[in-house]
This record gives sequence, C-alpha cells and structure tokens, in this order.
Amino acid sequence: MTVKTYDNWILEQTTLDGVVKIIPTVFKDFRGEYIETYNKDFMVQNKIDINFLQDDISVSKKNVLRGIHGNQDTWKLISCLHGCFQLIVVNNDKSSKQYKKWESFDLSSENRLQVLVPPKFGNGHLVITEKAIFHYKQNTQYNRESQFTIKWNDPEFGFKWKINNPILSDRDK
Repeated sequence: MTVKTYDNWILEQTTLDGVVKIIPTVFKDFRGEYIETYNKDFMVQNKIDINFLQDDISVSKKNVLRGIHGNQDTWKLISCLHGCFQLIVVNNDKSSKQYKKWESFDLSSENRLQVLVPPKFGNGHLVITEKAIFHYKQNTQYNRESQFTIKWNDPEFGFKWKINNPILSDRDK
C-alpha cells in the first residue's frame, strides 16, 4: 500500500484499485477541534483531480443499513460527521480483475477517516452507534435511474456486516 502525507494529511491506497483512504489533519486545542475535510491542492498533488458538484448527508439510527449502490460515472468522497458506521465498498466493474472484491472500513467522528470511491464501485453503510451522520461529496448530480443496487447479503459477494438483521428500506431488502 502506498502512503503519502501532505500537511499532516494521510492518503493510503487500499486493497481495491482506485479506492483510497484519506485521513485529514485534525487541529486540537482547549476549545475543541478544527478539521479541514477537503483540500483541492492535496487532491490535485496526488493526481486526484475530481470536480465535486454535490454534497449529501444521511442521518440514520443504530442498525440501519443503507444498501450498496453506485453507478458507472460517480466518484464519492465519504466521511462520518457524527457517530460511527461500517462502510463496505465493492468493485462492480465486470471488466475488472477485482470484480466482486470488497473491503470494509469503520468511519467515525473520532477517527475522521474518509474513503474515496471511484465510479463502477458500490458502497453501503451500517450504523453502529445510536445515530450516525454519513456525508459524501460526489462529482455528478444524483440520478437514481443510473444506479445499480447489490443486495446487502448477496451470497456471491460474502459481505461480512457487523449485524445479521439490519433495518432496511424496501429498495435494499
């Protein structure tokens, strides 16, 4: 895995080609914390030149699993603003040698971990704490018709969630 730093930011390749873990700088003092959640210079210097167009937030209660969705065109930069959730990212590119490979990450307001998810990958998350706030930037406008959905417990993928009976939407059942 490649690890790079920039003004105390940490960027690390994951086992999935194109999926990157990012830990931003957290400035702490007697008043609390200050976190820079995105830095275009950092991204461009690391050959990640993405024009993000939309920010979205999802607030969910414990045991909610928001399904594995994605599309062919969208980059996402995912972070946790409050609480903790398990994020699963899966390669859904049928032409890739890593097709159906996935990785799990724990994102929280404590570790400040971010995950950059490329096009043709899906992601879903399970809320572990009483409440969690899921935030993501994306480089395309939301278009539900262009999305694919992978069932959260599809045996072909063998996902390992931290719960067996999550709270699901009709779309994700």
